[in-house]
Amino acid sequence: MSDLILSPNIDNADDFYAELLAAHEGLEKADSDALNARLVLVLANHIGDEQVLSDAIRAAALTDN
Repeated sequence: MSDLILSPNIDNADDFYAELLAAHEGLEKADSDALNARLVLVLANHIGDEQVLSDAIRAAALTDN
């Protein structure tokens, strides 16, 4: 079982963020929301650890908007 990593852990984070923004460019809100939902499910499947995923849900829910 793995622990949820909350500290910065992405090489070239700015490039990743730019790619994520580019994927949403030109999309209507509903299509952008659907892309986000699909991305979450793909990444959740990749992680595959139910405890880590539960921890991530709780961490995201506590984040100030």
